[in-house]
Amino acid sequence: MATTRINSVKSTLNLSISYILDPEKTKDGLYTESYCCALDAAQAAEEFLSVRKRGTGRGNILAQHIRQSFNGYEVTPEQALKLGIELADKLLKGKYQYVIATHVNTNNIHNHIIFNNVSFDNYKSFEYNENRGKKSYDNLRKISDEICRENGLTLIENPQIGKGKCYYEWQQDCMGKSWKSKLRYAIDQTIMESSTFEDFLRNIKARNIECVYRPDNVIKIKFRMPGQERFSRGKTLGWYYDEPQIRKRIEQYQFIKTGVSGKPVRTKIINTNTDIFQTEKGLLHWAEIENMKEASRLINFLTTHNLQSETELNNTATETYNKRMVLVGKLNQTQSKIQQLNDEIKMLRTYKKYKPYADGLKQASSKRRRYEKDNAAELEKYRSIVAELKMYYPNNVLPNLERLERERSELIADVKTMNEEYRKIVNELKEIEYAQQSIQEYVKGIDGNRKNGHEL
Repeated sequence: MATTRINSVKSTLNLSISYILDPEKTKDGLYTESYCCALDAAQAAEEFLSVRKRGTGRGNILAQHIRQSFNGYEVTPEQALKLGIELADKLLKGKYQYVIATHVNTNNIHNHIIFNNVSFDNYKSFEYNENRGKKSYDNLRKISDEICRENGLTLIENPQIGKGKCYYEWQQDCMGKSWKSKLRYAIDQTIMESSTFEDFLRNIKARNIECVYRPDNVIKIKFRMPGQERFSRGKTLGWYYDEPQIRKRIEQYQFIKTGVSGKPVRTKIINTNTDIFQTEKGLLHWAEIENMKEASRLINFLTTHNLQSETELNNTATETYNKRMVLVGKLNQTQSKIQQLNDEIKMLRTYKKYKPYADGLKQASSKRRRYEKDNAAELEKYRSIVAELKMYYPNNVLPNLERLERERSELIADVKTMNEEYRKIVNELKEIEYAQQSIQEYVKGIDGNRKNGHEL
């Protein structure tokens, strides 16, 4: 997972941009990129200030400086730059000029992004547009975390696919497994029945499950079934049972049912029909060149994948998405088994730890009361875990701990292999969706420029 921070640039804008573009830090400028401005410190600073002069605000902030750091060498420089550009595009929504550089001269690869504090969309400041209530850092971190998860830097979310219980779930339910197991299954089923997160909150309560959702708390969501003594936090049920992942799983399951994701793809095609491009000829010329470069890359993508028409591209998108959902179903089932094994292994280890105290009590004979008093806490933990194990294993036959650990290790290895395949499919799907959106935006841009008297 990447860490992020954001600071204001109030002076020496030229020097700040020059620092992040340092050839020694970026392998002679190989890992640098810019948006709506030159990839040169002095010229970029001048272009930032040209847009700033059009604004009504006269604050002392010239630009914002983001640093995005990755864990050691978790990503390659190429991947880091790509993730940084995605972060800038999602945070700034294509309305601010920026320069980005990936530094590779330290033990951890990191990105620097400097963007104009004034938007060329409405000439208002970033503080006014995006940071009222001082929420820019939280938004930055949220977007960065989401990008990292989508690119496989953490465990992916695994929405349920099927409608009924699989044999494994049926078996666990019949054996009277733990509250966690029952809660996971109930949450999974409720997600599949819900169209929005608010709908989910209503439906989970309709199942007679208490659900406390407090978005401003550290513990955002927790659940409790009838008869359950304490609440179970969403995160302790598994990463994909926490509030953000429940939202994503609902959204993705809706996509399965409706075919509409609700998430527009942001491309590098620049909309040159806005006023700024009609008045700033230099900016228009730069944008037209960038759009032609993007069109060339798009043609190369279609040629490489032997796609002759937009219909073929759309069919490929459908096939790729189906492959992704089949794999997600397998991942979810495997992850559920791993989580169940985690619960069982934890209980068996606890039982193994405190059983000697119960054996000691049997052997205490005449000193039984004294032994029980001296080891009261340990004996209470032993009795508690025995009661829980009886609920799991009503026939009083405990499984072999080493066998369960081996089974878990094998499943974890399977998940790792499937995650690699998942990342490849997701990257392929992103390229296809990007191509679909780029075609639409490029054609729209050409039509718009013709109306305005410009020809590409």
